[in-house]
Amino acid sequence: MIHDLIQAIEDQKDSLVKLILDLVSINSLLGNEDHAQNFIEEQFRSRSLAIDRFGINHDELKKYPGYSPSIGDWENHENIVGIFKPEKPKGRSLILNGHIDVVPVGDERLWTNPPFEPTIKDGHLYGRGSGDMKAGIAAFIVAFDSFKKIGLEPAADIFLQSVVEEECTGNGALACLQRGYKAQAAIIPEPFNETIMSAQVGVLWLNMEVFGKPSHVLNANHGTNAIEGAFVLWQHLKSLCEDWNNKKNRPAAFSNSEDPIKFNLGIIEGGEWASSLATRCQMNLRIGFFPGIHTEDVIKSIEKNITQTIQNNPELSDLKVNLLYGGFQSQGCLVDLESDFVKTLSKCHTSITNAEPDFFASAATTDARTFNLYGDTPATCYGPKARNIHGIDECVSINSVIKISQVIAVFIAEWCLFNRLSK
Repeated sequence: MIHDLIQAIEDQKDSLVKLILDLVSINSLLGNEDHAQNFIEEQFRSRSLAIDRFGINHDELKKYPGYSPSIGDWENHENIVGIFKPEKPKGRSLILNGHIDVVPVGDERLWTNPPFEPTIKDGHLYGRGSGDMKAGIAAFIVAFDSFKKIGLEPAADIFLQSVVEEECTGNGALACLQRGYKAQAAIIPEPFNETIMSAQVGVLWLNMEVFGKPSHVLNANHGTNAIEGAFVLWQHLKSLCEDWNNKKNRPAAFSNSEDPIKFNLGIIEGGEWASSLATRCQMNLRIGFFPGIHTEDVIKSIEKNITQTIQNNPELSDLKVNLLYGGFQSQGCLVDLESDFVKTLSKCHTSITNAEPDFFASAATTDARTFNLYGDTPATCYGPKARNIHGIDECVSINSVIKISQVIAVFIAEWCLFNRLSK
């Protein structure tokens, strides 16, 4: 039977690739996910899944742990859940989760081909969101399909989730949880190169707004340039990053990782005139931190660092700093590698690849934290090999997607068990 499942996915290779191509061709940038979710809903309905489509009620959701402050308010900004319930349940329930939102493409002139016109070259499928993570969604849909192809159905509840806001808050997955969707395991096929995620850092987003003392460049010594001052503050913040990366400050899961704590300056804007000292500068920052540290403590450390930097540098005395917190306020988490869930997934990986899995402590955040920390649902990420995620010419390995789909199918058979369909 396992051989038949594996072969069923191999036989559906063309359908799997077409599904990824169709998904990548739909622009699903933040706030523009509606068309992609319509497509997902059609895919779920065509498989006779019950459909639950719902938006994010921020007023209600902010009452729950794990909520991150929204960075916008969009219409037609909804999650889709496809619900499968077997006639004769006997196995353990499962969530298959993926995010439909993708990050901005950058300057399109740098792309070899337009980012939402996917192409295939040398065994890789190119386009924004191909790896992160529309190929993963396609992989679990086809894994689910493989059972019916050979006259079977999973023997436990399965919830196929396509969520929004993974790239900025994680509130899409949290909204699924607060709507009641829990299971005995959850797999998220993030593009982590066929590894099983063992841990992930926490992430905080903030906007650092800096006001200087403007003047004509003729009298520059009488003013303070907000842009230059902001860069001094940023350089001193990075010393905090170096301290947190010190080996003595790390949880064991990150002991072999190379600088797992990342601080990133992602957006900067400021100034008004080339011949005037800048009045204002705003930096949008991403701050990483280890599991077990609360976001409140991270905020205190950042604010203390900025205050001390200004106090210790007289040339910055005219600066005024306003910190705005929106987007990720996400805890880190650890995955229980001794759980039956991870051991079963490892066994399934080995059955397909003929190799033991590698484990990966992620320097990024994922929706796995929501399930692990707040949903009483063991979760990890396990997805295909990809290149240039969040970058130019993002792509995913087609052969790897097939392999991931096969592993997920075998996992469903082992975890959820299966029934023969009545003829």
